[in-house]
Amino acid sequence: MDGVLRLGMVVQHRELLQPGDQCIGGGYYEFDFVSNRLLLHGRSYDFGEPKWHLLDELKVASTYRGLRITYIYDDGEELAVSEEKDVRYV
Repeated sequence: MDGVLRLGMVVQHRELLQPGDQCIGGGYYEFDFVSNRLLLHGRSYDFGEPKWHLLDELKVASTYRGLRITYIYDDGEELAVSEEKDVRYV
């Protein structure tokens, strides 16, 4: 199973889905330009927090190349997504 990281300014996460897509979680994002990271956190009301364990590969827009992608859990623990998953820039 591979996944596509979609970022967007939407009211509901389902607005980011394309026909035939399944969402395996969502949340919020922000850019930390000082540490050169894309920070992901929180959860979707409809789909819950991202289920990173289901992903082997993550497709990321080439616009974000060079940013370390990090997910921050509610307890403050961090998952270095871009280091633990195969990231393919598209």
